[in-house]
Amino acid sequence: MDKQMIDRINELARKKRTEGLNDAESREQKALYKRYLDEIRGQFSSTLDNVSIKEADGKVVPFKDAYAKKKN
Repeated sequence: MDKQMIDRINELARKKRTEGLNDAESREQKALYKRYLDEIRGQFSSTLDNVSIKEADGKVVPFKDAYAKKKN
């Protein structure tokens, strides 16, 4: 997400607090928030792809594999 999009999110947030948003602005804000959260979730998932866990037996496994074992 580029700086222009983040600036627009902030602009809409300020306007919502002060004046309120019309229907079009409200829809735009929801769409921008969704896009922003999707990008953050993607970045977090990519970070987890690079994290490893050392198990009690000394074996090192990717975090997602270790987490999947504990869920089952």
